[in-house]
Amino acid sequence: MRATDIDALASVSKPSIHPSGEWAVVSVTRPNLLADATVGQLHRVQLDGSGSTRITQGFRDSSPSVSPDGRSIAFLRATPDAASQLHVVDASGGEPVRLTDQKLGVREFRWNPDSAAIVYVARVAEAGRYGTIDGLGAAAEPARRITDVRYKANGLGYTRDRPAQLFSVAVPTLGAEPRYAAAPSVAEEKSALVPQSVQLTTENRDHGTLRFIGGHVAFLVDTTSRDLFSEILVLDASGAPRPFIEPRLSIETFETGDDDSLYLIAQEVGDGTDFVGRNAGLFVVKNGEATRLTDAETIDLTGSSIVVSANRVLVIDRTHGSNQLLEVTHDGTVTHLTAGPIDVEAVAADRDRLVVTYSDAHTFGDLAEVADGKLAPLTDFSSELRETGLLEPHELIVTSRDGTPIHGWVVKPEGDGPHPTLLMIHGGPFAAYSAHAFDEPQVYADAGYAVVFCNPRGSAGYGQEHAQAIRQAMGTVDLTDVLDFLDGALDAHPELDRDRQGILGGSYGGYLTAWTIAHDHRFSAAIVERGFLDPDTFVGSSDIGWFFGQEYVGTDHAVVRAQSPQAVAHLVSTPTLVIHSEQDLRCPLGQAETYYATLALGGVETELLIFPGEDHELSRSGRPHHRVQRFEAIIEWFGRYLK
Repeated sequence: MRATDIDALASVSKPSIHPSGEWAVVSVTRPNLLADATVGQLHRVQLDGSGSTRITQGFRDSSPSVSPDGRSIAFLRATPDAASQLHVVDASGGEPVRLTDQKLGVREFRWNPDSAAIVYVARVAEAGRYGTIDGLGAAAEPARRITDVRYKANGLGYTRDRPAQLFSVAVPTLGAEPRYAAAPSVAEEKSALVPQSVQLTTENRDHGTLRFIGGHVAFLVDTTSRDLFSEILVLDASGAPRPFIEPRLSIETFETGDDDSLYLIAQEVGDGTDFVGRNAGLFVVKNGEATRLTDAETIDLTGSSIVVSANRVLVIDRTHGSNQLLEVTHDGTVTHLTAGPIDVEAVAADRDRLVVTYSDAHTFGDLAEVADGKLAPLTDFSSELRETGLLEPHELIVTSRDGTPIHGWVVKPEGDGPHPTLLMIHGGPFAAYSAHAFDEPQVYADAGYAVVFCNPRGSAGYGQEHAQAIRQAMGTVDLTDVLDFLDGALDAHPELDRDRQGILGGSYGGYLTAWTIAHDHRFSAAIVERGFLDPDTFVGSSDIGWFFGQEYVGTDHAVVRAQSPQAVAHLVSTPTLVIHSEQDLRCPLGQAETYYATLALGGVETELLIFPGEDHELSRSGRPHHRVQRFEAIIEWFGRYLK
């Protein structure tokens, strides 16, 4: 796979199954170099395995949902120059009808149980901001008065002056006479071309994760500005929001069961910010009390959705470099429904049928039915990707110097070698690599490099003790784990070149790369990308700076400095390329600029590559031509020193 092959990285959404059980609808999106954007449409997938059909022709259509009565499909549609708006289309086909005209776009929605209306979430800008007044640009807006520590978000910017609010819109009769705008000579004001929405919330905080409880709209909000707790509110009969439950948990999502039980995916975060290495679990709420149904140490449901079907709850567990589908009964009995080197990403259920979106070593995203613990593929959206020549990852477990098993993989280029070798480190740190089709090692292997990557202590999927081992000890066992895994890979694969080694990583991976090259000088070249490099300045500049560093590296100045790559940057001698995005609010640009300047002033061979208009997610969802430029820069840099 080459950098320009990212056009073949098809991502598949959560499936929405028609009430008949005969078909499902998904969105299939992918980077497009010609459009320099992510594009995609909706596809109807027959669940008998007879194939799929593209059913929309929008620029970027996403998040499809079949109405409860099965007559319509709602989805979000974006254009090259405008944010996503809510649309509906007849389930049997036809022209989509736009339902919203929100200045800042629509980000999520939920069908009313009667299919007559849709509740959705959209950000509402303060008057005079974000283009609400023609001709008033961002530089001419009033000053912002900041009164708390949570006021911005990576990929968005400021949030307090454009909170996410709830709206409701009636769904028009599809196939009826279209709406027309009145001509100026006929009416003083033009009639709207879209149905009129009703705003349901007004409080200046973000509302989202829409559900219906007893016929009323329920949603999540943050409780305060200084902790990670969430609460669920519900709109009562008068339309006023009232507290429904505040379990002192950090709630990711929730669902109601057939017996009106309430299920949560949530983390226990102590007094409010104790989040490091905390496995998210499934909780059931009865009589206002939340009871955990899954084991806190061994099961991690971070990022999982909840599907309640036939007296069981379906969730997705991050475990040992994979994502597996679990069934949890009301008494907490857990059954594994899938196994092996796969990543189940989303699930939908209809009667006894389970349909999942998944990825593995041969697909970036496809649909399959789960039966008897096996996947029966229903689509093949990655056929073009496989034609690029995907290389199989070789699984490896290495015992570290203190006896801890470290799990990872090696992707090798074709040929006998010796191959120059790259040690690649993931972000997070509470994240994990897996064996699914992944553009990073594939592109580097195509360029002639063997790629070694693993899940050191601090990673997710190997238990909370494994994940919490680096709390206030970053750069200790995680450093030795990645180096020991690299040595183990070199021993297991003699075709890897011991004399030509490079190292790279982004975010936390950027942290550990910068930390490693200050303490180990075996590497011929390094790339530090979007790194968490200076914990001291991170506190006041990052969107998560008000809690992240304090929990991971502590608050004692000496302890923090003992874990800071910036504090030891003067020890670096490895040629280092620093890559960062101009609009990164997770690890702000200043992290990279200070680190780069320290290397440059210290005489290290170094360059700083800054991508305009991009944020922390450049490598995953940035402009396609920027993603290609990034790959080309990485390959060129290592080519200088390792080829």
